[in-house]
Amino acid sequence: QVQLVESGGGSVQAGGSLRLSCATSVRIYRSNCMAWFRQAPGKEREGVASIYTGDGRTYYADSVKGRFTISQSNAKSTVYLQMNSLRPEDTAMYYCAASEGLGGVYCSGGPLFGKEFDYWGQGTQVTVSS
Repeated sequence: QVQLVESGGGSVQAGGSLRLSCATSVRIYRSNCMAWFRQAPGKEREGVASIYTGDGRTYYADSVKGRFTISQSNAKSTVYLQMNSLRPEDTAMYYCAASEGLGGVYCSGGPLFGKEFDYWGQGTQVTVSS
């Protein structure tokens, strides 16, 4: 049973933009902490950004701060990741995740390790060429 559905990945040139979407059920969305992770071949999974859906507090990894923006749509139970000024090193599979137990302080405080998250999407590929 698919709980989180990502979309919006693709191939762009360096400097370009993409917007990822993660749609889920109302129940999971209200679980409060939703995040984006990425994993490139041969590299460890990295927590990129998170949002506490209860009040919109966010967290960003240093590697994406100032370039990526995470946002939410309460009406659609959807979380977005707007990615601007993309770099070749942003190339990875991007995963959406949701946590039922991670409170606002930890959700927006970072860093994100993944083990705190209960639900995962199947991933969407982002490829940035130089």
